Amino acid sequence: MKPIFFILFCLFTSLTWAQNVEVDARLYTPQELIEEVLIDSECISNVVVTNAVSGDFNGNDLSYGYFEANNASFPFQNGIVLSTGRLANTAGPNTTLSDDDAPNWNGDSDLETVLNETNTLNATILEFEFEAIADQISFRYIFASEEYQEGNANTCQYSDLFGFLIRPVNQSSYTNIAVVPNTNTPIKVTTVHPGIPNSCAPINPRYFGSWNGPEAPINFNGQTDILTAVANVVPNTRYHVKLVIADEQNYRYDSAVYLEAGSFQLRSNLGRDLLIADNSALCTDQTIELNAFQPGNNTYRWFRNGLEITNESGPTYTVTEAGTYEVEVIIDGRCLSTGQVTIEYDTNPVVSNTTLVACDWDLNGRTTYNLFDAEPAIVNGNTQLDVNSFYETFSGAEQGGADRIANPTNYISSGALQPVYARVNNANGCVSVAEVTLDIADNIIDLASFSTCDTDNDGVETFSISELEAHVLAHPDVPNSAFVSFYPTQNDLENQQNEILGSYSNTTSPNLDVLYLQITNNNQCFAFTSLTLNISKKPELPSDETVFYCLNKAPLPLSLSAGLTDNLPNNYSYQWFFNGADLMQNTSLIQINNIGTYTVTVTNTAGCASTRIISVLPSNLPTIEDIAIMDASSNNSVTITVSGDGTYEYALDFGTFQNSPTFYNVSAGLHSITVNDVNGCGFVSKEISVLGFPKFFTPNGDGMNDMWRPIGLNPRTAQMQIAIFNRYGKLIKQLNRANAAWNGTYEGQLLGADDYWFRATLPNGKIYTGHFSLVR
Repeated sequence: MKPIFFILFCLFTSLTWAQNVEVDARLYTPQELIEEVLIDSECISNVVVTNAVSGDFNGNDLSYGYFEANNASFPFQNGIVLSTGRLANTAGPNTTLSDDDAPNWNGDSDLETVLNETNTLNATILEFEFEAIADQISFRYIFASEEYQEGNANTCQYSDLFGFLIRPVNQSSYTNIAVVPNTNTPIKVTTVHPGIPNSCAPINPRYFGSWNGPEAPINFNGQTDILTAVANVVPNTRYHVKLVIADEQNYRYDSAVYLEAGSFQLRSNLGRDLLIADNSALCTDQTIELNAFQPGNNTYRWFRNGLEITNESGPTYTVTEAGTYEVEVIIDGRCLSTGQVTIEYDTNPVVSNTTLVACDWDLNGRTTYNLFDAEPAIVNGNTQLDVNSFYETFSGAEQGGADRIANPTNYISSGALQPVYARVNNANGCVSVAEVTLDIADNIIDLASFSTCDTDNDGVETFSISELEAHVLAHPDVPNSAFVSFYPTQNDLENQQNEILGSYSNTTSPNLDVLYLQITNNNQCFAFTSLTLNISKKPELPSDETVFYCLNKAPLPLSLSAGLTDNLPNNYSYQWFFNGADLMQNTSLIQINNIGTYTVTVTNTAGCASTRIISVLPSNLPTIEDIAIMDASSNNSVTITVSGDGTYEYALDFGTFQNSPTFYNVSAGLHSITVNDVNGCGFVSKEISVLGFPKFFTPNGDGMNDMWRPIGLNPRTAQMQIAIFNRYGKLIKQLNRANAAWNGTYEGQLLGADDYWFRATLPNGKIYTGHFSLVR
């Protein structure tokens, strides 16, 4: 009657219609959901639902119930769904966010314990007990969640939890069978996804089903592929199952698990868990027994690659060739249990005998080998093969006994051409044995010294190991494919320690040093020898400099010197360049009369060279173009304008030179100015006069300041006309070139002490005015 009720329900409710999954929370009781929908088998007996937990939605809905695909694209046609939200919100399409909560909706401590998680809430639970007559049960399911968010980093971090927990009823510890196949990893958003660009890599992507858009038949953003939960059980033993799903940390973004109707079935494990749990292949001539035994009065049928194997009706079958094997067990003539396993065969590894050559440091015929150095040649470069041990006998290697060589990375041979044997495995454990002959390298390599020039003449240089290796490989007896290892001492070489990598500096042995090296070819010792390092001094030259050529002395030559600081100039060769052109002069001193850049390269007998640059710049004697004088003031100044190619300095009255062409606070009177070229091309001098008017005079006949007259008269100012007035503006005296001084009288009478004013007019019309005091 239940299917009829469901049809009527679909006709008279407002649930999502065609092409979407439909759900019903009331059509089946919890007992009916488990016994009639999920199991629906007389071979699984005594099914009793012991607990059902849902969110409280005021009686309008539950968080678990029945679903039907209703011709939608969902992989299961019908079954049970458990959600962390309202059941109604699990139905398609995926156009809303399932994000439900309910009062007093707690989590589940068993789920937290088994999954080693905390902070669960909103747990939906269905618990039941059962008995099975087979040794294994399974059912199919799909996990879906709003926390699957395509392109969003939250997919890498957050996931609700669920588990299918099972235990014998007389035990307390559960086992979770909702795991990634062949692992103990729980199925979650964060353990099964195809990866989020720039956030997290794919994790178990083969078990991911799809991202869901708005047209999806369920209301979740993503879902897994169809997964199978498998549990080994003891036949006719009562088990307790807890189907539970819960939000984690908060109620946001609901999840659901869909269990396929009728998929809770009997299985036979064929001994898989004990014999081929790692999915490895069998090796040549290896067999395996598949065991499908179930208690009871049973019949067995065996199949290989879909075809029945004739004359095989027992509970066991011995496999001798690859294939997919299936068994059908009819238990007590009424219950069907099936099992399937794929058996693969692998060939033994393809290996090659080889010779391992080592260096005999003390020439006694015995030496030390790292036997693993022979591995690339043994496995022919196949990185899928593994040399895991060595033996001194072929039988020991073949049997893989305990007499393996204990120190294969530091094995001391017993004599020349001694054989040892390598045991080689592939990924499936298939074994082959290869013989390795231990030989001794007897090549003699006499290397020429490696010479370099000392950068700063301290006897120490940094050597590039790659450059030293190229020097060694250039020897005609060294194979081009060889590899060279360098060591600071012979002891380090023999003990293969303190290898020099990248670069080497001879800080403890200036000017001359020796390195010790091993030449390896095809991963084996070819020879060992030493290499002398010579560090030769470079010519010591002064720093680059700049000199000046005086154009006023042209065409007289200027001498340039290479500047060697030792007393052996004949031990060097010289090459001079002018503006990049070779002057073809092999001397330490040259004569030049051209402006430009001169470069000299000095090379000693060791071939070490130093270079310095001499820049020759123009300079010249200065030409005074103008002298600007600001005089008859409280701060007289003189500014000199010059021309020329030099750098000039200036002096007043042969005093200290200054860079500025202007002098301030120059006293009235006659002066000498000098302009000098700092580059040594000479100087010029010129006399000047600075005009001034005394502030007072004392015409008392003592011979000092008895006359008032202008100071610093020169031809420029000699034609000056000066009018002197008393304080009332009366003209007292007129001075000119013939009468250029006043004695303090007016019309032969002595004037009294007082202030007097003057007006001086130059021939060019410039006028100076001021006043002075007559002191009696």
